[in-house]
Amino acid sequence: MPIWEVQLGDFSQASYDRAVEREIAEFEAQSGWRLQPGEKKKVGLKIYADSGPGMATPIPLVRSVIAALERRGFAKEDIFLVGLNQLRLRMTGYLPSLASGESAFPGHKVYVLESGRFYDPVWFYDSPLPQRFDPIFVESQTRNIPANTTPDEDRKSFLATPLFLDADFWINLPVYTDHSTLGVNGALVNATLWNASNTARFFRSPANAPAAVAEMSAIPELRETWAFTLVSLQHYQFIGGPFFNSLYSVSEPLLWLSRDPVMLDSLMLERINQWRKRSGFAPISEEIRTLEFAELLGVGSTDTAAANIIKLSQ
Repeated sequence: MPIWEVQLGDFSQASYDRAVEREIAEFEAQSGWRLQPGEKKKVGLKIYADSGPGMATPIPLVRSVIAALERRGFAKEDIFLVGLNQLRLRMTGYLPSLASGESAFPGHKVYVLESGRFYDPVWFYDSPLPQRFDPIFVESQTRNIPANTTPDEDRKSFLATPLFLDADFWINLPVYTDHSTLGVNGALVNATLWNASNTARFFRSPANAPAAVAEMSAIPELRETWAFTLVSLQHYQFIGGPFFNSLYSVSEPLLWLSRDPVMLDSLMLERINQWRKRSGFAPISEEIRTLEFAELLGVGSTDTAAANIIKLSQ
């Protein structure tokens, strides 16, 4: 699958507007997928804000995507945003300021997944790893979890359904950081673990979180409505993630669009490792096999040597 690349002149709204329209128009022309209202007349945007200010999906990028969708016939109120944590969404400007009440996205719904209101009991990822097996982490990671859950409930991570049940399609808008358990925190993770409940349990064993990401990304209903991933390299982080640290962040004026999240993550893994080596840090462990697992399940390719990068002008 191709990766369309546009070099941003800068990170202004105007530059994002031109680049986003260029890539979406090219995607439509080459794929035959028209980003227009269908039966449900709604579209979802999966944003990333969980590293906090400094490492969230750029607001100008989201505004550009919204404008492109409105030009294609979507009503303002039918374009919704999906994020994970209320506090971080507020800190990064996606939810209205408590001081001023002003919103960066007036007229658009912002679904906060940690509210628990957007999970359907029919849609879950089942894992034999129980939630409460590690006494070291049990206090901090189960602090807000009811004590009367059953072992069966502990096995399940419920998927947020607005993206693949309520919308004609959805667009993934991740940000890249490293992650000690997942390797790369990017396209695959934003679409899966950061789109589900009850996921703290996966971070207690290095073997379980990568497999969960891969298996969730291969769910047919999620993939069928996942139009593409659109990612700006305005900022990404190569060590210390997912907690933001400006000392280890990098900026490149590039915008990528692709249907292959595995290839995008693989290309970013190379970049992250290059910066780690340049700064005297060890590369991300090859024992973390998130991308290989996803490739085995047919989600995408890790063969970066064969990456089909198509460079477009603004």
